[in-house]
Amino acid sequence: MTDIDTFRLQAHQLVDWMADYLAQAHTYPVKSQVRPGEIKAQLPAQPPSSPDSFEDLMADFERILLPGMTHWQRPGFMAYFPANGSPASLLAEMLTATLGAQCMSWETSPAAAELEEQMMDWIGRLIQVPETWAGVIQSTASDATLCAILTAREMHSKWQINERGMKEAPQYRVYSSTQTHSSIEKAIKIAGIGRGNYVKIAVDEDFAMKPDALKKAIDSDLAAGFQPLCVVHALGTTSSTAVDPLLSIAQICEDYQIFLHVDAAYAGTALLLPEFHHWMEGIEKADSFVFNPHKWMFTHFDCSAYYVKDQDALVRTFASNPEYLKTQTDQVVHNYRDWGVPLGRRFRALKLWFVLRMYGVEGIQQTLRNHIQWTKEIVAQIEAEADFELLAPVNLNLICFRYKPVNVHYLESLNRLNEKILHQVNQEGTVYITHTKLEGIYVLRMVLGNTYLTRAFAQKAWEKIRDTARTCSLS
Repeated sequence: MTDIDTFRLQAHQLVDWMADYLAQAHTYPVKSQVRPGEIKAQLPAQPPSSPDSFEDLMADFERILLPGMTHWQRPGFMAYFPANGSPASLLAEMLTATLGAQCMSWETSPAAAELEEQMMDWIGRLIQVPETWAGVIQSTASDATLCAILTAREMHSKWQINERGMKEAPQYRVYSSTQTHSSIEKAIKIAGIGRGNYVKIAVDEDFAMKPDALKKAIDSDLAAGFQPLCVVHALGTTSSTAVDPLLSIAQICEDYQIFLHVDAAYAGTALLLPEFHHWMEGIEKADSFVFNPHKWMFTHFDCSAYYVKDQDALVRTFASNPEYLKTQTDQVVHNYRDWGVPLGRRFRALKLWFVLRMYGVEGIQQTLRNHIQWTKEIVAQIEAEADFELLAPVNLNLICFRYKPVNVHYLESLNRLNEKILHQVNQEGTVYITHTKLEGIYVLRMVLGNTYLTRAFAQKAWEKIRDTARTCSLS
């Protein structure tokens, strides 16, 4: 194994590489240009029998693996939603990896447990989560949604499904809009509720859930003998960042005594800005809320902030306390191993602490406002172009649009043309965008949320897309 002096030398070399990478990330193709199987074909079939040198290892990393990486930290990454990092978060991750702690319980690292509690309190107050709620860091919003649905299931069954299984359980129903994330369906399957009991509710012209349609579906299910269990509210859908009307939906859930989970995975970071606090009107009637600092809050993956109204219900759903994990402090501390699915936990609160302290709330807010302002500027340019059109309201920093030249009329032709534009833009290497479909229309998605994005680069990215579109043909 490596001795400490050798490690020190290699670590300094690696930090230099990391700093150079952050400084030079814009020189790499933002989307990997390799073909399927190309990376694996360069790797030996068997591991080495004797140690390789660090120099050879890094040379192979740069030669073989780096070309196969998509560079999420590059300014031109405007696809999906960002998985942002930052120098502050990266420094914390280095400490986390060095400590190598398994933070499943207060006993296994008291600082990790208590810092997590404080970070969840700090952020909860900033984003207008009720002060009586409790927060915990999950790995992803998908995990948080699963926690919400499992908690709803156990609360309704008075924890009998955990004891006896689903055999005697009612046929539960879970509701969300047609625009919400695929993780909801996955959670429903894992929870044993069944994909056939997932009810997707129609949306309005802004792609937000229709409360009247939700109420109608609930009434219909009750009449048919189903048991409404949970509604998942979208505070920023994946396709277009549509925001469901929280207060109206929360009132329906309160009237019918249905668990309400608010999924703000991406858009929740915007709640750090007071001008978006109105989106939380009605949150006190909900049961749980999640957003991902690892998307737009400059914190490395993975870090998902999950808040619950009833922490006892969450813990009762997941707690398992074998003899070998019992400690003298169990009754007076938070053992976060009991607040979600995995037993093992990383020290994820440390990177939130570094980000909040090294940038400050005002610094983070300014960057968010910059992204939103630059988005508005590009939206105005799109609206001024006769051959482009917006396809969804722009609530934050995601633009949904398409190229629509006057000589192409049929939907199928326009869809094929815009798909071709997307592939040509991505192959060029400076910008990476993705697509969705809204009402059958192929939509180009451009997200201006990267940590290292500048106003000038945002403008150049739009110009690249515009110019590529005008040179693209269906032939």
